[in-house]
Amino acid sequence: MGQDQTKQQIEKGLRLYQSNQTDKALHVWTKVLEKTSDPGGKFRVLGCLITAHSEMGKYKDMLKYALDQIDTAREMEDPDYLTEGYLNLARSNEKLCDFQKTVSYCKTCLNMQGTTVSLQLNGQVCLSMGNAFLGLSVFQKALESYEKALRYAHNNDDKMLECRVCCSLGNIYVHLKDYEKALFFPCKAAELVNDYGKGWSLKYRAMSQYHMSVAYRKLERLPDAMECCEESMKIALQHSDRPLQALCLLNFADIHRCRRDADKAFPRYESALSIMTEIGNRLGQSHVYLGVAKCWLLQKEFDKALDSLQRAQELADGMGNKLCSLKVHCLSEGIHRTRGQQEELREQVVKFLQCVEELELYCGMCGESIGDRDQKLQALPCSHIFHLKCLQTNGTKGCPKCFKSSMKPGFV
Repeated sequence: MGQDQTKQQIEKGLRLYQSNQTDKALHVWTKVLEKTSDPGGKFRVLGCLITAHSEMGKYKDMLKYALDQIDTAREMEDPDYLTEGYLNLARSNEKLCDFQKTVSYCKTCLNMQGTTVSLQLNGQVCLSMGNAFLGLSVFQKALESYEKALRYAHNNDDKMLECRVCCSLGNIYVHLKDYEKALFFPCKAAELVNDYGKGWSLKYRAMSQYHMSVAYRKLERLPDAMECCEESMKIALQHSDRPLQALCLLNFADIHRCRRDADKAFPRYESALSIMTEIGNRLGQSHVYLGVAKCWLLQKEFDKALDSLQRAQELADGMGNKLCSLKVHCLSEGIHRTRGQQEELREQVVKFLQCVEELELYCGMCGESIGDRDQKLQALPCSHIFHLKCLQTNGTKGCPKCFKSSMKPGFV
């Protein structure tokens, strides 16, 4: 199959895919892969297969095609193709929650000396890197990466990228418990979809609605949370988007838990866990186990809660997610305090404080914790995070954390 025929078949597959005929599109692309003699065509069709398998949640297949794509790019000795290949490798590992590998591949992308085509991918690379740092609970570097991605989006007038970055920024502020910002950013994403998204995939609308739903739940606006989550789930079902279905099921379960309705929460946690286990979303699985533990606590079933927390801890250790570990120690501490188990209680308190220290989850001005309750936060240009009230009250010309770390011991 020559270059022109390859191009025609790839376009045919894209039309089928966009009209929701995924199986037919995959069949066309697989045939192209078997028959084409054009390396550029092979690279492009692998890109189509990577995107399709990502959206279906078939992350191991996505990784396999990404590795094939890198081999093809190496044969062609083209830096632009190599950059795109490494970006797809980074994304595949991000989906499989191998966050250290993701960071490594993203750094490879950013160090490659390609042309302007490669530079246009830098925003997507920074977004993937930010998501990986968030998966590792390295909040300052995550925020730094998202800010860079946003600058690339603005410079290239890339509204789709801006939309995705806004959703990720909403996600980071959910974790840091600034729920006002956690809602602001996905609402901004939803505005971008309304203003520019006529030709976009509906997944962008679904994505913004899901992140809005999570923020509404945290703000205890549960009817709004339910409405946004239902909208997101409807689109996810229409498009057979298994990863988003799993996230919506988890959020539905959390909404029911917030309403203290464990009978409705448990089956949804179970369904979310089933899909997340199948696709390899370990971060999602750890969040399910934390939610299940909280449900058992509502019912005073402490042994079952501890069992769920143990599973969440194992997943967190495997990914290097410190925030999940912190939550496990916090909940375990409460259980052991209630039971009067002093030795176990002391152990959990020590581990909790270690996590707080490692995460640097404290304000560099007042020294109090960040992320233990809903508070307004402000990130400075260096991406260090403070309580907004501290910055407003004390005022500063620069970042106190950067100033402190730059001081030489002899001059202290």
